[in-house]
Amino acid sequence: MEEYIFIYCTAGSGIVYVNNRKYMIHENEAFCIPRYCGHRYYACEDDPWSILWVHFKGEDVKYFPLEECKTVTFNSDNATNRMMFLFELLFRVLDGNYTLGNFIYISQVLSLILAETYNREKHHTTLEQNRHVTNVVRYMYKHLHEELTLQQIAEEFELSKSYLNVIFRKYTRHAPMDFYISLKMKEACKLLRSTNLYIYEVAQQLGYQDQYYFSRIFKKVVGISPKEYKNSEFFHYKE
Repeated sequence: MEEYIFIYCTAGSGIVYVNNRKYMIHENEAFCIPRYCGHRYYACEDDPWSILWVHFKGEDVKYFPLEECKTVTFNSDNATNRMMFLFELLFRVLDGNYTLGNFIYISQVLSLILAETYNREKHHTTLEQNRHVTNVVRYMYKHLHEELTLQQIAEEFELSKSYLNVIFRKYTRHAPMDFYISLKMKEACKLLRSTNLYIYEVAQQLGYQDQYYFSRIFKKVVGISPKEYKNSEFFHYKE
């Protein structure tokens, strides 16, 4: 089939097979079956779905990720209400005459449905990633005196280690633990310059029991040893 099939589940659950791969679709989720793909779909027996669907093709399909076989979840009542409203508009016009004006209107409404599904979802994902990075960084600041591991951070926020690596590299250009160590060394610089603490005391305050290990990390990040930093005019180091 040379047309795409867009399915929006309003209640219940169903199953979609695309090229023999299985996808579960639940209430308030949307899925697009790519064109030219073998497919079948049906309602689950124990919780049959109610769906709105539309077949379409056209030049503007390239602006949306319709080939990815991606299930999109609508997490808010506002998003769900917008989808229902747009489908009602679409079906209302389809019940009318097949004039050029109506076809243009249908095309525009369909574009809004796809934009609502994919562009808003992308925006939501970006906001969520930003929120996760912000919360983790705040957590790191509160625990500079400890020796956190990536596993501990992942468990604290119920996120995978691989996901944390991806979003930190995206927004900070550093791996999570490299970013955490960088925060520690910035705090070390402040303590070395603004207090009379010995180097081993600074190390202990930042969760390092081994002064020499702390000194190696400090020199690697800052560029000079803690002793040299404490007695110099050096203030900045490469991020």
